[in-house]
Amino acid sequence: MRRSSTLPPLPSLRAFEVVGRLLSFRKAGDELLITQSAISHHVKQLEEYLGATLFVRHGRTISLTPAGMSFLAKVTASFALIEDGVRNIRGDAAVVRVSLLPSFAANWLVPRLPRFRDLYPHIVVDLDPTLEAVDLRTAMVDLAIRYGAGAWPDVEADLLMTEGLAPVLSPTLLGSARPVREPVDLLQHTLLLTRSPFDWELWAKASGLDFTEARTMQLVDYNVVLQAAIEGQGVALGRAALVQDRVLAGALVAPFPFTMSPEGAGYWLLSSKTRPPSEAVYLFKQWLIHEARSCLDEA
Repeated sequence: MRRSSTLPPLPSLRAFEVVGRLLSFRKAGDELLITQSAISHHVKQLEEYLGATLFVRHGRTISLTPAGMSFLAKVTASFALIEDGVRNIRGDAAVVRVSLLPSFAANWLVPRLPRFRDLYPHIVVDLDPTLEAVDLRTAMVDLAIRYGAGAWPDVEADLLMTEGLAPVLSPTLLGSARPVREPVDLLQHTLLLTRSPFDWELWAKASGLDFTEARTMQLVDYNVVLQAAIEGQGVALGRAALVQDRVLAGALVAPFPFTMSPEGAGYWLLSSKTRPPSEAVYLFKQWLIHEARSCLDEA
């Protein structure tokens, strides 16, 4: 069998993909069950084959060079295509890997997933709830769902839904000696913020409220923010899609109506510009967009 004159050795490509994804020779060795020196040998072999430097060493850390980043995106996409082909031939379940915020997973997507499984029982949706940003060019995920204004570079960004915003607090706190009847009354209470409180800033601007001098408590995850609000520790900014059930159950109260943000707050579905979606990824993406639109119609 004639060997390709341009295809590098497969072990070196596999080692490069894992090192590029983990940015660690040691962790790559652990994943592939070979020594760190063997990983280094494979990467050096690949760099010599390509005539290009793929990684830059910074003491104990490494980073990808521009050539390394470009090549890693192609290698990752190629391995994904091979995996899809193997699953198709073997009849294995197709897998869709989704990186998303823990709050969106717990409060919106997970309760709806049974509907997707009923439609496509052969597709497994593998959720990775995380607050960390992912690079879809190199990460082993197919899609990402993030909250923000849609300004992410080098990805396809589809708006799933805009978000309604309003302060929410526990009924006990609302009925305390410091009631909340108008926005300025919020300054009597602790405002519960996430790590990036841009939605509070949007709501405050729309309401004419200056909360720069307000007492605040910053929490990492929006799920923790909501739990703190339920326990009466302060006022959270409710995102309608995520707090609707708690408001209906009486665990939280919204003293002001939810108002849709015209510009800033929304949930976005991110996908790679360079990696074509598998059939399973395409079906999940279309279902997710339809589900989000249906949610808006019900609001």
